[in-house]
Parts: sequence; C-alpha cells; structure tokens
Amino acid sequence: MRIGPHVLPNFLAVAPMAGVTDRPFRQLCKRLGAGYAVSEMVAANPRLWATDKTRRRTDHAGEVQPVAVQIAGSDPLLVADAARYNVDRGAQVIDINLGCPAKKVCNALAGSALLSDEPLVARLVQAVVRAVAVPVTLKLRTGPHPGWRNAVRIAQMAEAEGVAALALHGRTRADAFVGAVEYDTIAAVKQAVGIPLFANGDIASPAQAREVLARTGADGLMIGRAAQGRPWIFREIAHFLATGTLALPPTVAEVRALIAEHLHDHYAFYGEELGVRIARKHLGWYTAGLPGNEGLRAIVNEAVTPRVQLEAVDAFFAALERHGARLPSAVQVEGKAAHARPARHETAAARPRAGEALAA
Repeated sequence: MRIGPHVLPNFLAVAPMAGVTDRPFRQLCKRLGAGYAVSEMVAANPRLWATDKTRRRTDHAGEVQPVAVQIAGSDPLLVADAARYNVDRGAQVIDINLGCPAKKVCNALAGSALLSDEPLVARLVQAVVRAVAVPVTLKLRTGPHPGWRNAVRIAQMAEAEGVAALALHGRTRADAFVGAVEYDTIAAVKQAVGIPLFANGDIASPAQAREVLARTGADGLMIGRAAQGRPWIFREIAHFLATGTLALPPTVAEVRALIAEHLHDHYAFYGEELGVRIARKHLGWYTAGLPGNEGLRAIVNEAVTPRVQLEAVDAFFAALERHGARLPSAVQVEGKAAHARPARHETAAARPRAGEALAA
C-alpha cells in the first residue's frame, strides 16, 4: 500500500486518537505490527502552537517513518499554515480531520461538522494540497446524519483535488460511536475513487478485520479503540489474514516486558509528574478484565512517582505469570465484550472512555 511516495510495510493503520496516539504509543503499535500511524490532531489555531501539548504532538524524534500528522480546523488559510508548520517539524503526510464527532471540535466547526459544508471542505482541501509538497490525506465519516450521507461526493472531490488517501469511519457525525458500521457506504466510496481507502470503525478482532475487508473492498484497515490495552492486535490480524489461523496470544512475560518498555518511553516523553497521570488510563486498558486488576488500579491511580507504578505493574504481572502463561486470546476478548453488551446498537463504543472522544 502506498501513500504518495511512501510504501507502507502493510495495510494496517493506527487511527488518530486524542490523548492516546502520542509518539510512545504510535511507536509501540508500529513495533507490534502496525504499518502506519497518524498522530493526535494538531489544532490549526497558531495561538495554540506554543503550548506544551502542541509541542509534544509535533515532536517526532526517532519516529518510524512515514510521520503522519492530523490537523483540525475550518479556516482554509489557517489549516494550510498549520500544514506547513507541521511539515517544517517533520511531518511527511498531512491528514485533515473531517471525522471527529466530539462537541468541543464540532462546535468550532471543525472535524465532522465540516461535512455539512461541502464547498468549504473543497476550499480547505485545495488550500492544504497547494500549501505542502507532501501527501495530503483525509479522514471522514459517512455524512452529517443518516438522512444525509455525502461521503462519496466528498471522496471524489478530494481525489480530484489531489488527496493521496482516505480513511472512512463507517458512521455519520450524528451516530458518533453508536450503531452498526456502514459497510455498504465504505464499499460505495471504494468503488467511487481510485486512491487508497482505509476502512475504520469497530474492528476489534482478526475475524472482524477479514469481514470488513471482504465486505468493503477497502485497501487497508484503520484500528483505534481496539488497540487500547491490546496494541498487539495488529500482529494478530496480520497473522490471521496471512494464514487463516489465530496466533497464540502473547505470554504474560512478554506483556510484562512490553508494558514496562512502554511506561519508560512514556515517562521520558511526558516527564515524571504528567507521565504518571497519563499512564493511568493505559494501565487501566492493559489490565481490563484480568484478575486482581481492581487492586492494581487503586495503586497506580494513587501513585505520584514512576517507581511506584512500575513496581506495582511488575508485581501484578509476576503474580499472573504464576497462574497462567498467556493472556486471553483475541476471540476471548471479543467474546467478553459481546457478552457484556445487550444489543449491537449499544456497544462499548457508545460510551467512549477517557481520551476516546476524538477517536473519529
């Protein structure tokens, strides 16, 4: 799969998620089988560029290429300036956010709110494509609401303006994360354009990955929330698609070492005080459903130093090792999730966890 001049090692991508897909997490997912990752979104408002948050989001030191940065805004001139700003700081792909359904973003007429103004989307895309010499991509939803699905028209316009690839979350802005994903709409967009298309939305297991590819004809898959706490899902999907068999889940010892590595990178990136606070949600995701996780979460949520968190996590997984060699499989994880939700239209996706609201 190609995005402009960049040949990706595979067609599995990490979706941009605010508060989640920071550089340490993107690097981790790439080591575990993701062929591509898009950053947390960077605001087009230049007044925010000097903040610590934006400084971290534009720090790509040592990142596996290609470096893809998502930008959000509604003013074509400001978004074009933001594209240039990020290219100057190492971005090799610029992704425009037309997918986020969060009120904070949509109230600023950005994200998926832009889907209601097709002429503005055209001006915005044109401005960004002309502003930079790197590939420009687009992440969008199927339309503003179920009565108005315009993803095909926007995709065709984007291709005509020179956009290099698309990622489509198979729900409307109004649907947020509720309801079945619109495979038919994703398939229609794929049929309407010749540029690569990532399918996105509720891909949580290798079997679902195969089903989405078969039903949509998409060139790639973009995975967001399912990678939280299970970043090895990318290699599990790749193995299943290549062999037709499920890979063995990771050993407890492997996950113990992997989490320790992630935490060390995380603390180095954020600093100790902020890193400890932000690490809490990752540790909650990593240990969800594992025996004894409530006690661990109580410790890591009260911890104020990396040492306390690291020691608690190490002790927790050491105890797990004594009782079992491997973590639950992808099938078991998905089975528990399905059992926990009473109906398809009331999925966990309808109740975004911390940091998921912008996982458009």
